[in-house]
Amino acid sequence: MTALARWCLRRRLLVLLLWLATLAGAVTASALAGSVYSDDYGAPGTESGRAAQLLTKAFPDRGGDSDTLVWHTDKGDVRAAPVRDRMTDTLREVARQPAVASVASPYDTGGDGQISKDGTTAYARITFHETADDADDAAEQPRQVMETARKAAGDGLQVEAGGDSAGTTEPPKGKTAEAIGLAAAAVVLFLAFGSLAATALPLITAVVAVGTAAAGIGLLSHVMTVAGFAPMLGMLVGLGVGIDYALFIVTRHRRGLRAGLPVREAATRAVTVSGRAVVFAGATVCIALLGMFVLRLSFLNGVALAAGLTVVLSVAASVTLLPALLGMIGMRALSRRERRRLTEHGPRPDRPTGWAMRWSALVERHPKALGLCAALLMAVLALPTLSLHLGTSDQGNDPATSTSRKAYDLLADGFGPGTNGPLTLVGELGGTGDRLAFDHLPDALRATPGVAQVSGPEFDGSGDTGVITVVPDTSPQSKATSDLVDRLRGEVLPEAEDGSTMRVLVGGPTAGYDDFADIIVGKLPLFGGVVTGLGCLLLLLAFRSIGIPLKAAAMNLAAVAASFGVVVAVFQWGWGSELLGLGSAGPIEPFLPVIMISVLFGLSMDYQVFLISRMYEEWRLTGDNRRAVRVGLSETSRVINSAAVIMISVFGAFVLSGDRIIAMFGIALSAAVALDAFVLRTLLVPALMHLLGGANWWLPRWLDRRLPRISIEPADCTPGGASLPGPPAPREARDLARPRT
Repeated sequence: MTALARWCLRRRLLVLLLWLATLAGAVTASALAGSVYSDDYGAPGTESGRAAQLLTKAFPDRGGDSDTLVWHTDKGDVRAAPVRDRMTDTLREVARQPAVASVASPYDTGGDGQISKDGTTAYARITFHETADDADDAAEQPRQVMETARKAAGDGLQVEAGGDSAGTTEPPKGKTAEAIGLAAAAVVLFLAFGSLAATALPLITAVVAVGTAAAGIGLLSHVMTVAGFAPMLGMLVGLGVGIDYALFIVTRHRRGLRAGLPVREAATRAVTVSGRAVVFAGATVCIALLGMFVLRLSFLNGVALAAGLTVVLSVAASVTLLPALLGMIGMRALSRRERRRLTEHGPRPDRPTGWAMRWSALVERHPKALGLCAALLMAVLALPTLSLHLGTSDQGNDPATSTSRKAYDLLADGFGPGTNGPLTLVGELGGTGDRLAFDHLPDALRATPGVAQVSGPEFDGSGDTGVITVVPDTSPQSKATSDLVDRLRGEVLPEAEDGSTMRVLVGGPTAGYDDFADIIVGKLPLFGGVVTGLGCLLLLLAFRSIGIPLKAAAMNLAAVAASFGVVVAVFQWGWGSELLGLGSAGPIEPFLPVIMISVLFGLSMDYQVFLISRMYEEWRLTGDNRRAVRVGLSETSRVINSAAVIMISVFGAFVLSGDRIIAMFGIALSAAVALDAFVLRTLLVPALMHLLGGANWWLPRWLDRRLPRISIEPADCTPGGASLPGPPAPREARDLARPRT
């Protein structure tokens, strides 16, 4: 690390040009190649997946996306000649478009069910030949439909479009969230540094790294499945960790300058010491993210690689681009007042003072009471997690001004909320008896609680496959709709299949989301165990202790549970979601727990590493646990809190993105970082370490001999440059572990 820092400082202009060239090349390549993002939650082997495959095979014209064109009149009836003629002509024009496979008009024979009882609202089903994922331009086919539909609107007739691909016609969201996050981070950095030059460096390194990663994610989408929200998630995580990693290094560099070190020497030591911690912290984040591969879901593999790429580039920029920039700005890393004080009074050692020292002493005096308060707070915030309902929000959560939200509301008002998410029952039929049984199935479905409407059956040309459409009486995101899917699969359909060879599968988007959620929940213990185990192993190797990794795992789980409690309260219970412009209450996205556990475990490890590494350094120097905890907390709490405020500002700004999924990430990460920094790492962790004494650092001799040795801090990192002594002997450690009287 020292050699890398010195090379970057000597060739700082070359390093800067290489990074800018990499950024420009990645952006240019991404712009030329475009992106192919996919939000297909389908999982192989599920019932809904098999139903979709069977439906596509039997009815090839239904293999693409399906949109709904809805029109509404406040005066008169949609059956009136002027409205009927206008919309009939519009639907014919839509049907002639190359991307459209079929149009089911309410004015066709048997289409009366597509006109509301009051006659003011009607809809048409439009099926495309391809899905948005398969189409060359995902937004082009619904955009053509919308352009045609808008011509029919006017004179008291409202026309809106909703469905699978209608949302792609919405104008792209602006960069307001990113700009606000960066502005807030800049304010915090300036308050911490008092220097515009020092403030700019973390922002520059983060923006260069995130920009390069965002372009790389677009290129990655051509070779594997990458979710549409992955670039925004990568940007959210990248800005947070990128600014924080740079903050830790710049803080150490400024400390060296105030101690009288030359610019190059201060920058070299900063990268040598804090740079190692940054690399270690970044590695824990990447390991946690790559843990998603154990789920074997292509949808999440792309998300893991996209976010991991952003973190890797953020770490690389912090240990290469940042020292080059530090060499360029020289002494301007200090504020004018600090430079004047250094000139007039000479170098002074940095000693913790003020509230950091007082807080550290307070925790040392009252570890039991303060630790209990922190634990109770985390438990209360985690309580809503017990009612977590995984599902997928529907277009009822889109912005109120979007055409998809307007179409959703018109359908819900005119036909019932279930019209927005019908279930598709696909039957595999073996003969005449099976076909007869399938013919009688709609009667049993109509008598099933939760079913509002049943249409069909329809059969393919050979009669081997039948389709029945079931409209629930609740919205797609409602738990009652998920309960209906379970009721159909567990009770109604097995009874109908009894005595026949037919097999009826429940498909459709709602059933697909439920199946995806079941897979996630089933594999969540394995995933959590892998991520937690790998994180504990890294901490065990770094700090040569059994207690440190176990406490870190417990703290990480507490942060995850409490942050999910906040997410459930806001999004599932609806506490403030309308005020934030995020729509009404709804379920939590099924992939959110996996991604959040990965990201939160990684980010939590950051603070654990920076806090414990300073305590471990002091423990190795003195063998005094109380002093190690007190010094480590007092010297790192300020930078940890500053880093947390920056992350909270960046993550919180993404709530303004207008995207419900990204807003979930923003609120969950903001809550987790706030609780982790202000409650866990600066209160509960040091309180527990005071209570446990020297047992914090206990490691069996046989295990110590067999473990490989890795070091976060270099051996020569004390102010005077002396090597650190080894850890206390086992007997001394046992003595320190005994409670003092």
